[in-house]
Amino acid sequence: MLAKITSKNQLTLPKSVTQAVGATEYFDVEARAGQIILTPVRIQRGDAVRAKLAELNLTDYDMAAAVAWARAPQATPAMAAEPVASYAVTPAKTNKTVAKEAQTKT
Repeated sequence: MLAKITSKNQLTLPKSVTQAVGATEYFDVEARAGQIILTPVRIQRGDAVRAKLAELNLTDYDMAAAVAWARAPQATPAMAAEPVASYAVTPAKTNKTVAKEAQTKT
C-alpha cells in the first residue's frame, strides 16, 4: 500500500492497516535499515501513574499519609475581632435637640 507524507510530516495510515492492528492512538516509531517501523502502543493511565510514583520514589505509606491529610478536617483561622475605635463617637443631634438649643439662644 502507498501512503503520502504531508509537508507537516504527517502520515495517514490506510484503514485496512489500522484495522489489522486494532484501535490504538499511539505508535512507537523506529527507523531501522532505511525502514520506518510503527508498533502500536496502548498506554494505560494506571501504568503512567505508577511510573511517575516510582520516579518520585513515593511509597504506599506516602500515598496513604497524603490521602489522610487531604481528608482531615481543616482548621479554620479564627476570625479577627473588629478593631475598636480609639476616638470618641458623639451621637447625632435630633431635631428636638436642635430646637431646644435654638430656643435657649433666643
